[in-house]
Amino acid sequence: MIIFNEQHPSFKLKDKLKKKKFLKGLAESYGFKMGELNYIFLDDEELLKVNMDYLNHNTYTDIITFDNSDKEGLIEGDIFVSIDRIKENANNFKVNFENELIRVLSHGVLHLVGFKDKKKEDAAKMREAEEKAIAAYFTE
Repeated sequence: MIIFNEQHPSFKLKDKLKKKKFLKGLAESYGFKMGELNYIFLDDEELLKVNMDYLNHNTYTDIITFDNSDKEGLIEGDIFVSIDRIKENANNFKVNFENELIRVLSHGVLHLVGFKDKKKEDAAKMREAEEKAIAAYFTE
């Protein structure tokens, strides 16, 4: 089950059923079953607080993923997303908001199926998987 918590004051997620189906399919494409996955949409300041409180990072970010699963092959987690960062990144990367949103939603699931992004080579694999996911979403 995927739950979208729209806590950002001016954000309303569109096409929720399509996004749930897509994210479930993305997890399944990597051999994972979808358990309970919560997306929490926040503004920059709220996500910065989460970043400082839980990770001791005093930096803005677009996404923080917490893996709550204790069972191999099962996705369960909480994914905190900054709508403000998505808007800014969409502008910086010259893509539309929906494209950047799908990248970030996918990024969280990709972390939960085992992708990393701290090392340069891992980040390149993550970007490739994100691009593949974005293409899949927009061709459905």
